[in-house]
Amino acid sequence: MRAYWLTFVMIPVAYAQTSSKCADLVNFKIPSVPMVITKATPIPASSAPGTATAETSATAAMIPSHCEADGMINERTGADGRTYGIGFALALPDNWNNRFLFQGGGGYNGSVRPPVGGAAAGNNPGLARGFAVVSTDTGHKGSTFDRSYDVDQQASLDFADVAVGRVAELAKQIIVHYYGQPAGHSYFAGCSTGGREAMLMTQRFPTEFDGVISGDPAMRTGFSRIGNNWSAVAFNQIAPKDDSGRAEPNKVFSESDIKLIVNGVLNTCDAKDGLKDGMVFNTRACNFDPDVLECKGSKNDSCLSSQQTAAIKKAFAGPHNSRGELVYPMNGYDAGIANLLPKPSANPPAANAPAPPVSIDVDGRLFALLGDPLEAVTDTIWTNLSTFSAHGGKLLFYHGMSDQAFSAMDTLAYYQRMAKANGGLDKVENWSRMYLVPGMYHCRGGEFALDNFDLLTALVNWVEKGTAPDFVVATGKAFPGRSRPLCAYPKYAYYKGQGDPEDASNFECRE
Repeated sequence: MRAYWLTFVMIPVAYAQTSSKCADLVNFKIPSVPMVITKATPIPASSAPGTATAETSATAAMIPSHCEADGMINERTGADGRTYGIGFALALPDNWNNRFLFQGGGGYNGSVRPPVGGAAAGNNPGLARGFAVVSTDTGHKGSTFDRSYDVDQQASLDFADVAVGRVAELAKQIIVHYYGQPAGHSYFAGCSTGGREAMLMTQRFPTEFDGVISGDPAMRTGFSRIGNNWSAVAFNQIAPKDDSGRAEPNKVFSESDIKLIVNGVLNTCDAKDGLKDGMVFNTRACNFDPDVLECKGSKNDSCLSSQQTAAIKKAFAGPHNSRGELVYPMNGYDAGIANLLPKPSANPPAANAPAPPVSIDVDGRLFALLGDPLEAVTDTIWTNLSTFSAHGGKLLFYHGMSDQAFSAMDTLAYYQRMAKANGGLDKVENWSRMYLVPGMYHCRGGEFALDNFDLLTALVNWVEKGTAPDFVVATGKAFPGRSRPLCAYPKYAYYKGQGDPEDASNFECRE
């Protein structure tokens, strides 16, 4: 019987879905578990939801027929009298590929997004491939950046780490009930908050998933806020003032200034990857100095003022405390630098908007942050992944080099610390890789970015076939017809010197 079971698990099977089979899920109960499936609906084949989120791009992929089970775990009345509970949605495809995919969230969650599994999946989301996919609101209802749930202790804990672990566990049990067998392999993929949740699974639920993808993770949001405030203050301090004395950051740079800065980065760093093509792949060798753009005389459209160049250098240097220690590493110089600068605009801020800050007390902010219990329960900076790696887990990171929310350099710093804590990079490369994405903004987008890549296939092949992903091929709307390899850190894509420069096959990964 055991041999039969193992053989059956590894072979994808087409399951003939019936309306009654799906509808019967509302009767599924687990003894002593406060979970109810509130609705179970057969969904015919259709195109994927066309709207993009901050974490994923819209896709035109065809979603196969499936059963969607909506559920609630531990519904209750919270400290503020509101109704709380962990909501989730689980898509169970008729033609199941014997795999489970947990779709990470975004912001502070607060809603159950369609379980499609599009993060880092290229144009072919997980559900379209036959994965059973689950998503969750992590324990509360509200808009994406609404933190009012923090008044309730359990809601805060659910968002921090309880919900993703609980939903993963129960979704797997529903899968066993529905298909008559467990998933052969389990995966997690998310960006932003989903990236933090991905790291969370490797750190606090290390045997729950075989493969994990973490994109632009919101792993230290309190520190990133200090970094972003520091950058804003650097520019606000040189901003023109309105009649009431308020800084006008929209007037720090003109459109011609922004273009000048972008070109300055490209002129210095673009060709360091063997090809001048409007992209900076050799990021560690990018030694752009804003001073090269400083005017020798009066300010004009072909140069920057000394105040402007000093503000850029200060912003990118990052916040330091009174002892001179770096509190948060900011992004390096990149072709997408315009995304990290105050946007030029003729429209002043709204009259009722808070005045832009012109100073920051880094020590005070840091002291308050280190005493914030919510920061402690939501950070995902633990580097001991010995159990995750020992059970065969594989972990992929990716981060946009011009992410305006969280610094790619902070994620890289974590990856370097994690590698050191787990035997060094040579050893860790056997189960974890990181990809820096030139020009990409937060999770997607960018005027100089190739932001469409399929890490999900790379992860499956690594977990199930042992094929390590030295690189993945990226494309994007910014450069139609162009492809490039995203090389695993510390390597970068370098043009071989011959062949079509728009084709990824004519590049190699160099260190």
